[in-house]
Amino acid sequence: MSTRALRGPIGWYRDPWRRPRVLAGVTVLYLAWSLLPVLIAVLFSFNDGRSRTNWQGFSFRWYWGDQTRSVWHDAALHTALLQTLKLGLITTIITVPLGVLFAIGIDRWRGRLPSGANVLMLISFVIPEVLLAVALLFVVTTLALPIGLGTSAQVVGLVTYQVAYPAVLVRARLATIGKQYEEAATDLGASAFGALRRVTLPMLMPAIFASTVLVFADVIDDFVLVRYLSMGASTEPVSVKIYNTARAAPTPALNALATLLLVASLAAVVVGFLVFRRMTRNDDTTGDRGIGAFAGEL
Repeated sequence: MSTRALRGPIGWYRDPWRRPRVLAGVTVLYLAWSLLPVLIAVLFSFNDGRSRTNWQGFSFRWYWGDQTRSVWHDAALHTALLQTLKLGLITTIITVPLGVLFAIGIDRWRGRLPSGANVLMLISFVIPEVLLAVALLFVVTTLALPIGLGTSAQVVGLVTYQVAYPAVLVRARLATIGKQYEEAATDLGASAFGALRRVTLPMLMPAIFASTVLVFADVIDDFVLVRYLSMGASTEPVSVKIYNTARAAPTPALNALATLLLVASLAAVVVGFLVFRRMTRNDDTTGDRGIGAFAGEL
């Protein structure tokens, strides 16, 4: 009798939890279809020749070896990479604290106004990014504001679009924690602010750190907002630079630039996962501390 067959009260029947081979095959095909083009693009970033389709040997020419066209020596590519990292860092530093404060505020504030603010926050998940980009472009270029097109407008647009992510993650964490820990702290003599600072915020750190990783990884990959709000080549990040030069007979330096962006995103996720595991080592409210729990936070 097969190990996938079990004996029941009315006889033998097939195990409903047997390995789903069809679903596993579909998953493998999907992963191959998704990752294979990325791996090919990364591979040709190490091509020794100028071709992006014919392999001509392994080399770091397009990273730093070529004295004029490599990412390290080409001023335009160098500027795009630095602009991407700058937007990611500045936006993350501004967005995460705002999202945390917003989440705590609407979690404790009762009434129609916070309910409306919560609905408006959730709308950002469904509003088309291009619509927000065009609206911000109109505001920046038409109204008399202290900001103009370029880095400042890009940061404002990205913060506006990203602030909902930490707010939602932190609110979910607040719902998991409950109010009993903070109430116990106040019963022991702590002030409301002291209980928030010394009890609630440390317990929110896994969600806060997951929000930081999510925002940074999403910002450095953004295209629509930063393209509409850029001001010339000096404020074009990697995504816009790739779009503008992809059809103009580019060299594998463009593949190298995209590979560096991919490495930055993967590094952020890996570091975030390791720190998340360390932070939740003795946390019973988080449950499984593996990659599944971290993906759940994200």
